[in-house]
Amino acid sequence: MPEQINALAKIIPSLIVILVLASVILPQAVRILREYERGVIFRLGKLLSAKGPGMILLIPVVDRMVKMDLRVVTIDVAKQEIMTRDNVPATVDAVVYFRVVDPVAAVIKVENFWKATSLIAQTTLRSVLGQAPLDDLLSQRDVINLKLQEIIDRQTEPWGVKVTAVEVKDVSLPDSMKRAMAKQAEAERERRAKIVNAEGEFQAAEKMVQAAAMISKEPIALQLRFLQTMREISSEHNTTTFLPVPIDLFSPFLKGQQKS
Repeated sequence: MPEQINALAKIIPSLIVILVLASVILPQAVRILREYERGVIFRLGKLLSAKGPGMILLIPVVDRMVKMDLRVVTIDVAKQEIMTRDNVPATVDAVVYFRVVDPVAAVIKVENFWKATSLIAQTTLRSVLGQAPLDDLLSQRDVINLKLQEIIDRQTEPWGVKVTAVEVKDVSLPDSMKRAMAKQAEAERERRAKIVNAEGEFQAAEKMVQAAAMISKEPIALQLRFLQTMREISSEHNTTTFLPVPIDLFSPFLKGQQKS
């Protein structure tokens, strides 16, 4: 019994050392990556590959892993002061959606892909919107968003970053420009109203000319129209009295005035 105790006493320090080493080494040697994560492995500074998801075994002290997230990331582009092609000052901001498609390139080809993508988005926003007139900036937002997405994606492609969408959120104009646009819109509405009114008068005049031509061919149509007018007026329950007088009775007087 004393011999067993002595043997156990000799083993306990070794077990303690092993447990301490295991508690220090295992966290560095075993890594668990989620489905949307990848690990870029470096061994003594040399790139090995990108691994994951799941469990990854590393050599402590020798291997180093850089974890990369492959999910879509959203960044807000800070407000930018721009001057449109027609010399209108404006303040715009946007949202950029992107994700890492090549973890190795995102680690070894750019120091900070977040910051780099954000700065490129800012400069591209000023450049593209500065070449567009104000009307296109307000009415053709989808075309501008697509153009921004193509330009930014082309510049970030070498870094393994895919820009999926760019959305211009807000366009702020000076108060003086807003008042000028309101006056322009009001003048445009008045112009359309006058055109519609003129077209209505023109069509009415055409119909009246057609009616006059028809009446001149059929004189009885004028008498029928006269009777219809009398009926419409009498249906209003008023005290107006009608005395129909044939126009032929006034023919001698009209001829006499013409001779004199």
